This record gives sequence, structure tokens and C-alpha cells, in this order.
Amino acid sequence: MKTLHRLIEKADRHQRLEKNEALRLYREADFLTLARLANQRRFFLHPEPVVTYVVDRNINYTNVCVSGCRFCAFFEPPGKGYVISRQALHEKIRETLDLGGTQILLQGGMNPDLDLDYYTDLLRDIKKNFDIHIHGFSPPEIDFIAKTSGLSIAETIAVLKESGLSSIPGGGAEILCDEIRQQVSPNKCLSSQWLEVMRQAHLQGLRSSATMMFGHLEEDVHIFEHMDKIRSLQDETKGFTAFIPWTFQPDNTKIPVKKKTGAEYLRVLAMSRIFLDNVDNIQASWVTQGDKIAQTALFFGANDLGSTMIEENVVASAGVDFMLPREELVRLIQTAGFEPHQRDCYYNLI
Repeated sequence: MKTLHRLIEKADRHQRLEKNEALRLYREADFLTLARLANQRRFFLHPEPVVTYVVDRNINYTNVCVSGCRFCAFFEPPGKGYVISRQALHEKIRETLDLGGTQILLQGGMNPDLDLDYYTDLLRDIKKNFDIHIHGFSPPEIDFIAKTSGLSIAETIAVLKESGLSSIPGGGAEILCDEIRQQVSPNKCLSSQWLEVMRQAHLQGLRSSATMMFGHLEEDVHIFEHMDKIRSLQDETKGFTAFIPWTFQPDNTKIPVKKKTGAEYLRVLAMSRIFLDNVDNIQASWVTQGDKIAQTALFFGANDLGSTMIEENVVASAGVDFMLPREELVRLIQTAGFEPHQRDCYYNLI
């Protein structure tokens, strides 16, 4: 077995760490060593002192969902909740464009009352009326649409892409270990199905992000199993643009656990930068961490601050309400000593 010193040397040389090696580094290395290794890796991949962000809006087209996730404080069961009207949708998109936005993040629940025609009509309506990038429908939504439509995942993605879908958010991953998924989100697609949606999307030329929600019922070994699955698929498809780890927000949910600290978040963030050697971008989650920890994350491997979040509902339902206007996001980046740059979904600078 390699000593901790040998593992640190291996990371210093930018050599790939195996899953068990990364787990040991996470458990045994001190806080500032992980920060140094992650920061070094960040500048190896991105030598310029640039931190990016995107101007977009989260639009939840429905909050009706049959998944029954124990961590979600946003959903309503069938018979309650809403499906967004076209008028309200258009107003939200128009406001996003007026604020300099380049994309919308379109997500909702697993709503049994919506068929495939609803989704294709929705996409075509947006594309007909607006010049905006649609980053939409997480893998559990696509898996659910495929099952209710009697189509394969590949066929469903092809139809959505033809209707105007441009890229896929990495939501609904939680922890990609089924023994944990079946406890926290019993009716949501399994890990293999989540990964298969992403595989098929990448094969059809759609890029996507990947997320990880930790700090609920998982153990540290599950965190590295999750990241190992992301890294393996990225080796295969090279379709992930970014990785976004964020902490579970327990308020108003059915999982009574203590909220992770900022230091615990930063350790996981640093390890994601060290371990995910084939994912270009690591995004800090100011939505769950607040501005100061997000700013600190820029020294723990993160090179992106994500979205200005003109609107966010799901995390806010769990009692977290950090909102940052674009000017404040820019100020945070500058006062940390970096150059802020707006980007698009593909990390091209605007």
C-alpha cells in the first residue's frame, strides 16, 4: 500500500489516482494539502487566472412529481402543483434575455400528466419565439419521458434534440450508488440509467454537466464511487463539460441530518478537482454555500461560479436563499484576485 506521502507526490505529478487512493488521500491528507493539490491541478488545466460564470435562469416548468425524493421540499403530488403557462414562460425568458442571459435551465418533476408531445411542443415554442440556448431535462426526467412514451432513451433524446434541446443538466444524480439512491429517491432512475441517458446524449452530440449531492445518507466511499463512474463515462464519451458537487440542504425535507460545514464541502470539492482529471471545469456552488465559501472554493480547485440564477426554486424550498446579482458575482471573483468572464453553456467566453 502506498504511503500518504507517495499519494501526495502522485497527485503533485498530475498522475491519475485510483478510487481507493483518492479515498485515502481524502481521509488522511490535511485540509491545506488538499487545497494546494487542487489549486495546482486547476492552474495546470487553466493557466489563466480566469473565473467564469453564466447568466441564465432556472425555469421549473412543473413541480408535480411522482418520484417522492426524501430530500426534495419543492415537489407536489399529482392533483396539486402547477404546469407553467406559455405566457409565464415567455415572460421569464424575455426577462432573462433583457438581463443579458444566454440560456435557460429547464427542469421539472416526473409529471405523469405530461406526454412526449408536451415536451416537443414546449421546446419548439421556445425556439420559435426566442434565440436562446435550452439546457434542459435532467436524466431522471428523460428516463421517465422515455418510459411513459414507450421509446428507448436514445429515441427520446433524438426527438427532444430535433425539437430544440441543446444540452442536458447533470441533475438527479444525487449519489450514483443504488443502495443510497433507493433510500433517498426510491422512484427515480437507477445509477446505470442515469449514466445511460448521459451516454446516449453524448453519442448524439449533446454536451452535459454532472452533479453530486452529498451530505445525506452516503458514506465517503460512495462519494468516490460516484466520481469514479463519472470519470469512466467521461473517458468513454468526453461529453461532460463540468462537475458540480453540492451539499444536501436538510431543512423542510424528510432526511433529518446535520448540514455539512463549509470545510467539509471544500474537502470534497478539492478532491473532485484532483480525481476528475478528464473533466475540464469544476463549479463552486454559491447557491448552497453562500458567497464567502464560494469565493474560498476558487482556491480549492473551482474555476467556475456557475449561474447568476435569476430564479431558483428547488434549493430555496429547502430554506436556503442565497441570491447574487451579476454585479456581486463579478465583485466576488475580482476581490479574490481573478478575472471574471461570462461564458456560454460550452464554456466559451462571451
